[in-house]
Amino acid sequence: MARATISQPTLRKKTTKTSDRVKTFRSAIKYLQSLTNYERVPKFQYTPANFGLARMNRLMAALGNPHRAFRSVHIAGTKGKGSTASMLAEMLRCTGLKIGLYTSPHVLDIRERIVIDGKMISENEFARQVAAVKGLTVKARVPRPTYFEVLTAAAFKYFADQAVDIAVVEVGMGGRLDSTNVITPEVVGVTPISFDHMAQLGRDLPSIAKEKAGVFKKGVQIVSAPQDDRVRAVLKESATTSSAPLRFSDERSEYSYRFEFSRSVGRHARICFTTPTSRYEHVHVPLPGEHQAVNCGLALALLDVLKDRGVTIDNERAIEGLANVNLPGRMQIIAENPRILVDGAHNAASIDALMRAIGQNITYDSMVVIFGCHKDKDISGMIRRIQVGADKVIFTSAGSPRSADPAELAATYIECSGKMAQVAPSLSDALNIALSATGREDLVCITGSFCLAGEAIKHYAKR
Repeated sequence: MARATISQPTLRKKTTKTSDRVKTFRSAIKYLQSLTNYERVPKFQYTPANFGLARMNRLMAALGNPHRAFRSVHIAGTKGKGSTASMLAEMLRCTGLKIGLYTSPHVLDIRERIVIDGKMISENEFARQVAAVKGLTVKARVPRPTYFEVLTAAAFKYFADQAVDIAVVEVGMGGRLDSTNVITPEVVGVTPISFDHMAQLGRDLPSIAKEKAGVFKKGVQIVSAPQDDRVRAVLKESATTSSAPLRFSDERSEYSYRFEFSRSVGRHARICFTTPTSRYEHVHVPLPGEHQAVNCGLALALLDVLKDRGVTIDNERAIEGLANVNLPGRMQIIAENPRILVDGAHNAASIDALMRAIGQNITYDSMVVIFGCHKDKDISGMIRRIQVGADKVIFTSAGSPRSADPAELAATYIECSGKMAQVAPSLSDALNIALSATGREDLVCITGSFCLAGEAIKHYAKR
């Protein structure tokens, strides 16, 4: 009896299409847009399978562990991470060190996230680093890395290639499972913790604080901004569990701030910060608002720890560096007559800080708030804070697939405040409504998300 012959399929070597190769900035962006981007996904599960560090560690190993080639500072928390990181980076840079800065999200240009000595990575270099990461994903057994994993890996490789002395790294979301958590920093900074990303990090402050404290590592000094008592307790417990020393920026130091007015810089805050090893007096806070005074105090405390870690720092030159801090989308005036202000505040505490900062720094007759946010935010908390300063509110889309429905936002506002609100399908429509109702001395404030802030800046840049 003849034996049946079973033909085997011909195995073909998988080849990469020329069109799939990353060679230009445009192709790098196209590749990143093809990946899962949790900054834009409407719903996702915050699990080790989706986030965990296993993929990131494999990717780092395949790249030669670039994150171990430089010293670093890790900045966690809820509000003020980007501001604190930028202030610290500029102070360090002005002492003569080569400083990398990795932040997120971006407002106008993705290259804002990866900076060395105050300059964004070039488009060619960005493409080169993304191509290098993409080329090793199969070797690293990470065939489909996430958008943030690739960006983080590209940033770390770039910092290593450029031999930065220190990289200041902002946590993306949470801390425990964040892609940046592969680094072992010289010091960890924790900005004020409040409600944000509650669907992923937890519905109460202790749960959120515990996720943020996931960046604590054995023996690594932690410096936290002043915190809510519930958060403070969790941070202390987590630090003890991690065998990491913890101190708060308002402890073991003399810290104070006051508001001043001068013709050269207008209304601004000045802080005094003294520790056993440093004395900073009447430091001009480069960004407006009481919350920025707190962030500046934390940046100075981190600078103090780095001095203890052997980093040579000239205090006077470091303070001079604060004058270089300029962040898009933070109380940024983008138009006059009437004045239009944009701010990326996207949680209740940040909205509260924004309303107070506007009251402290800007004089106006009436304020119209254009608001759009993401659906996974503390919507009711933000809406309650808007009422403090807004004379009129217009709800619109945040310009992202994660956007909350403007009509639902308006219904929540009406229920909370008993006041009327308007709804506009787009930012352009919202601006038309706002400008028809404002005069020369009024203020239009656009806030709720960095996506919306970026859209507003681009809208006026085209004019």
